[in-house]
Amino acid sequence: MLRGFRRLRIETERMTLRPPIHSDFRAWSGLRTRSRGMLTPWEPSWAVDHLTRKAFTNRVYWAQRSISGGTALPLFLIHRKEEVLMGAITLDNIRRGPAQSGTLGYWTGAPFVRQGYMREAITALVHYAFTQLDLSRIEAACLPENAASRGLLERSGFKYEGVAQSYLQIDGRWRTHVLYAALRSDRRGKTDAG
Repeated sequence: MLRGFRRLRIETERMTLRPPIHSDFRAWSGLRTRSRGMLTPWEPSWAVDHLTRKAFTNRVYWAQRSISGGTALPLFLIHRKEEVLMGAITLDNIRRGPAQSGTLGYWTGAPFVRQGYMREAITALVHYAFTQLDLSRIEAACLPENAASRGLLERSGFKYEGVAQSYLQIDGRWRTHVLYAALRSDRRGKTDAG
């Protein structure tokens, strides 16, 4: 089990990472709308109701259940000084037992890209996962041509591990992804593969 939904906060130098709450709807829908052209080539197709209040309410309830059940950690990136939503990061598919692992996903709103916010968030969340959740492995995947995401993962300490054919449906079609992972005790050294 993870910490209580309302108490969960991960502080970084410039941000608070916290679960989404119902009052985030306007900020979330506005940022997603403004960033749509940048996000949709890299994400699963948005449902017709993706930006509706009902869909967001379902997202908040899913976040609450996931955190309470220890299966995922969906967090919003909130700029501490300006109190503005900048994006989201999720540690999903948390597996216990012999796996002790989870899968990382993230998005940044267009006004906040290439300013180091997501790297700061990834660093904090991975540290939290290793030290507070006792996970051993954090996995991430992205499209091979997504140079920005690949570079972000590599700068955040993730190492290339291989390719997964038809890994996810992105923008309406099955797409091959490159796979990365960060390990709690990583002795693999730098890899030039991929």
